[in-house]
Amino acid sequence: MSANTRPEPPTFADWNGDAAAARETQIQLAARVRLEDDFGVLRLIAGVDVGFEEGGRITRAAAVLLDAETLEVQAQALARIPTRMPYIPGLLSFRELPAVLQALDALGATPDLVFSDGHGIAHPRGLGIAAHLGVITGLPTVGVAKKILTGVHEPVGETRGEQADLLDRQGRMIGTVLRSKDRVRPLIISPGHRVSLTTAPELVMRYVTRYRLPEPTRLADRLASRRDEKRTGGAAD
Repeated sequence: MSANTRPEPPTFADWNGDAAAARETQIQLAARVRLEDDFGVLRLIAGVDVGFEEGGRITRAAAVLLDAETLEVQAQALARIPTRMPYIPGLLSFRELPAVLQALDALGATPDLVFSDGHGIAHPRGLGIAAHLGVITGLPTVGVAKKILTGVHEPVGETRGEQADLLDRQGRMIGTVLRSKDRVRPLIISPGHRVSLTTAPELVMRYVTRYRLPEPTRLADRLASRRDEKRTGGAAD
């Protein structure tokens, strides 16, 4: 995907401790987010997720590339890099994206759509990791989060596919609270870039099989969290 990837912002390469500057960068990048459907036929889709090793000193990003029709895995990649900044609420993308970009580049093909474990525009400054990733790469992205970062919503029905609008303080829609399976905790879906608010949850449900998470982020989560390695007691690579 190198052809679509832009150079990393300076804050990625050299964290200087200035959280205020990072927040200002988020505001500037959020203004570049496009919330209309701007993608063609989906042939390849990707999922990305991040975990940490050595007490947080190493960032471990996983990217998985799937055939959009069969959901067969075409490629997967891991990137391990020294963690460049501490955890700061609302600035998670600055901490995680350097490794995510490396993992995506290592896939060897450009996905038509990326699902990211985390938020898109459902973020206090409108730039969660999925939106941040979309803006700096130009790729269509969707955020698939497990819990709310900001916003309120009406109750969601218990049946698969039930959903409610996630609203900000001004009453504007910033995402969808989606029940992906009967009687499981709902997911928080928000567009990242080049995907509309209406289409984002439809895309997620298209790729939900028998699990709570859609396949792209489910497989990336499994790789990033080293779940298979822990289950077998062996090394992942």
